[in-house]
Amino acid sequence: MFSRSLKIISVLVSFIFIALSCKKDKTPEPSTPPATLTPYTANYPEYFPAMVIPADNPLTVEGINLGRYLYYDTILSNNGRACASCHNSAEAFSSYAANSLPHVNLGWNTNFLWNGKISGNMEDIMRFEVEQFFNTNIAKLNNSSFYREQFKKVYNVETISSQNVAYALSQFFRVLVSSNSLCDKFFQHTGWFNNSELNGFIIFTTEKGDCFHCHSIGLFSDNKFHNIGLDSIFTGDGRGRYNITGKPSDMGLFKTPTLRNVELTPPYMHDGRYATLDDVVEHYNSKVKHSSTLDPIMTKPSKLFGLGLTATEKQDLVAFLKTLTDTTFTKNPLLQKPQ
Repeated sequence: MFSRSLKIISVLVSFIFIALSCKKDKTPEPSTPPATLTPYTANYPEYFPAMVIPADNPLTVEGINLGRYLYYDTILSNNGRACASCHNSAEAFSSYAANSLPHVNLGWNTNFLWNGKISGNMEDIMRFEVEQFFNTNIAKLNNSSFYREQFKKVYNVETISSQNVAYALSQFFRVLVSSNSLCDKFFQHTGWFNNSELNGFIIFTTEKGDCFHCHSIGLFSDNKFHNIGLDSIFTGDGRGRYNITGKPSDMGLFKTPTLRNVELTPPYMHDGRYATLDDVVEHYNSKVKHSSTLDPIMTKPSKLFGLGLTATEKQDLVAFLKTLTDTTFTKNPLLQKPQ
């Protein structure tokens, strides 16, 4: 059985790398930062898509560090909150209490928040955070000699604007990259799955589980919206994407979250209804509710009555999901609160 699994996994990995290599685009060359700044190159595996970095906000060591200070500073808000208040590094930059989407690999996203209220690039979502979510009092930043000095150095401005703040935060967000889990080591042939994890990977990447269609290998999210059958009647926030677009076809659709570090980011789903990964797997296995906007993947003949996974197969799938935990990311001192 293990020999057969090795053959299957070899074919799967070969297919994944061929497919991803075909999709890989060259990263546009950003403009050269001023000589006083230190250019920074984003690091990520070859099986990730290219990260697009705007020419007017190139990554620099100084810009990233400024964004890190802002991320942890309550100066962003008027009520004592910082980004880090709801995005704890130990919980993969998420929060159990707030059920917030984790700040993981967002540099590749073009849709943000559970219902996709903001679309565009990182600068767009950060401007929303500064101007609407936090309603940042920019005067406080302009009254800070530290921040005036830092923004002068990084963006050559005398007066700090909300755009400057959004740009600095964007630089830090683009280095919140998780790519060193056991799963990554497996892809890079420097680590190996045990029998349970291997079987879980096979379930994940084949029609048996169909997980890979929405949780694409690499980023483990397709950055799209799906109705996964949580409900058949939709009210309030449960209407999801529909609340943004008003399109009946978007009723009950929510953004696909990344599965990277998913072990560390409970509770699960947009409303935090599931406390454990076992609960999540059981949803797909036997609790999908039908509605007119249910994702087509859920309506395949083989899925009409659930996945039909055995108890062992469900355990194997959870075991695989835990291989996406990356403690070098959650404990990276360069991403922690500045001292």
